[in-house]
Amino acid sequence: MTKFTDLRLDPKVLKAIEDTGYEAPTPIQAGAIPPALEGRDVLGIAQTGTGKTASFTLPMITLLGRGRARARMPRSLVLAPTRELAAQVAENFDAYAKYTRLTKALLIGGVSFGEQDKLIDKGVDVLIATPGRLLDHFERGKLLLTGVQIMVVDEADRMLDMGFIPDIERIFQLTPFTRQTLFFSATMPPEIERITNTFLHTPAKVEVARQATTSETITQGLVQFKPSRRDRAASEKRNMLRELIKREGEGCRNAIIFCNRKVDVDIVAKSLKKHGLNAEPIHGDLDQSHRMRTLDGFRDGSITFLVASDVAARGLDIPNVSHVFNFDVPNHAEDYVHRIGRTGRAGREGTAITIATPSDEKSLAAVESLVEQEIPRMETPDLPKREIRSRRGEERGATESAPQAQSQSQPEAEEKPGRGKARRGRRGETQDRAQVVGMGDHVPDFIRRSFS
Repeated sequence: MTKFTDLRLDPKVLKAIEDTGYEAPTPIQAGAIPPALEGRDVLGIAQTGTGKTASFTLPMITLLGRGRARARMPRSLVLAPTRELAAQVAENFDAYAKYTRLTKALLIGGVSFGEQDKLIDKGVDVLIATPGRLLDHFERGKLLLTGVQIMVVDEADRMLDMGFIPDIERIFQLTPFTRQTLFFSATMPPEIERITNTFLHTPAKVEVARQATTSETITQGLVQFKPSRRDRAASEKRNMLRELIKREGEGCRNAIIFCNRKVDVDIVAKSLKKHGLNAEPIHGDLDQSHRMRTLDGFRDGSITFLVASDVAARGLDIPNVSHVFNFDVPNHAEDYVHRIGRTGRAGREGTAITIATPSDEKSLAAVESLVEQEIPRMETPDLPKREIRSRRGEERGATESAPQAQSQSQPEAEEKPGRGKARRGRRGETQDRAQVVGMGDHVPDFIRRSFS
């Protein structure tokens, strides 16, 4: 079995790895680190949760051991699609470079430009950034990319989904032609393949699993749910989610619950809290400090249920997630792989349960086609009966009972004098001229009188 000591990494890096408790590299690490240390371009394809981040941070730290950074000219560049993933890469760098003198800067939204400018002005060895914020600094004249020796693109297929491909192409053109490129993705759609053919030079291709496969350590399940009425669909679906959590019992230590829309993230989190579950939302409309506090709370166990949009689906390394619930079937089939990859990480077992309604038929077919397997169907739990009748039902009951009460009082009205003359209706039936509906049997006599 390959060990980290067999990979010719810097002794200071090996010491930091030992501190983390890891002994053997994952398949993607064992395949990507040797060619990266040789200075070759690397194209890494692996499902989420396989250790891609260490596949580029470890060789980067070793290769950057010699040399010094100059002001506003970073020596290496790591591009990540989201703030959370960029922050996670920064944490990995801190852990593995703690015995070196290498410096880093993190360029993400939600943080003031001034603080980031100060770090860049000092000169950094590693610049970790989201594409938009990186180009903001470049266009303000605060950053030069002509000194980049190593460029990393992480979660490239997520970059495609988020519309960052034009930005990525521009950033590639701003860096030296002689740079080394490490390119990682879980899937390889045609657009990503075109970029690798354009900007990578005879890369070492490392593919440790079939594209878009799901981990064998994840137990998958699908609950097919048909709401009783369209106007009750949302509330009944939230009831279904709570029943599924209840059915999993103590085995559900914590969970990430994915919704397609930000507004549903907030609604589902509020609903779970209302029913006594410890839940918090996370999505792109929340400010960065709020999002990081929420993630930290989920990591340390003070938050049990994280209700998330797909901003949290890619790359976040939270090792001990027991369950993933797809409140919605994802609109993009690739997101299914990334969502459920938040559980069952690093060889651990996990459970992923998806709720599907009849309207999800097309999206569900796309998911099962991508992963080349049918998601096992689960028994649908019974929803608790509604204790209070809907207002519409009450009104319908009142309307139905009114004619009956009227028919019982009709003969009495006809027998008493002074109640007005009966007239013949258009279709020949006899009708009481002074019909009153809704007041039961206690109708005052003067209301029934006719004054014509």
